[in-house]
Amino acid sequence: MNGISLHRLRIVLVEPTHPGNIGAAARAMKAMGLDQLCLVAPGRFPSAEATARAAGADDVLHQARVVESVDDALAGCGLVLGTTARLRRIEWPVIDAREGARRAVAQAAETPVAVLFGRERSGLTNAEIDKCHALIRIPASANFSSLNVAAAVQIVAYEIRLAAYGRSVVTAPPQARAATADELEGFYRHLEATLVRIGYLDPAAPKLLMRRLRRLFSRAEPDRAEVNILRGILTAAHRASVGTSGGTMAPAPGPPGSGDDPANDASG
Repeated sequence: MNGISLHRLRIVLVEPTHPGNIGAAARAMKAMGLDQLCLVAPGRFPSAEATARAAGADDVLHQARVVESVDDALAGCGLVLGTTARLRRIEWPVIDAREGARRAVAQAAETPVAVLFGRERSGLTNAEIDKCHALIRIPASANFSSLNVAAAVQIVAYEIRLAAYGRSVVTAPPQARAATADELEGFYRHLEATLVRIGYLDPAAPKLLMRRLRRLFSRAEPDRAEVNILRGILTAAHRASVGTSGGTMAPAPGPPGSGDDPANDASG
């Protein structure tokens, strides 16, 4: 994280009335590595409902600071960002959650940072917005732009995590060993021989069938294990084509449209 501490990032819920929202916000925070929750004059807290909705983020709830005023919640912060879905009469710097997270993480290298989330019904007051350096607006639907407070916390917390760790925080699953060119060529030879053996490919008039199959498997980019599976299937198909009496099965009908394109046959 390049020396940046998420412990300096403070999520502030202003006068939350529903304890379930407090618990859900704590859960959203913990999932993204945030643990500094501050509650300004909560309606009910502590609460069993908050603990239940936290779903394992009990530590975030237990260490949450409860204060009486927004000023108390912002003490020591070098950057204050507010969240709002409403347009205000007085123009205020408005940024999206990604830019807000970038600024918050950058400032957290020096001083604590607070992100304010307003009341469930009315949001932040104008006086509270006056304390903010900028406002974060999440671009929701114009027909329904109101987000649950915990959902808003989740979005902002996610962006903060990305800004702090970079996208490398998403660990890709280990990649299987890619099939080599010679392994693929061995598979194609095996495939062609099997198709001829079961009567699906006429070697006297192959047209573009193998070229099309090569293109198909090239798009799929099979790994070594997958090529081995495919070759196992071909071996099983060969065995199945031999009858119990030692005879062979009747040839299968030719592949539908297997290169029957006059414009393309000459290039095959």
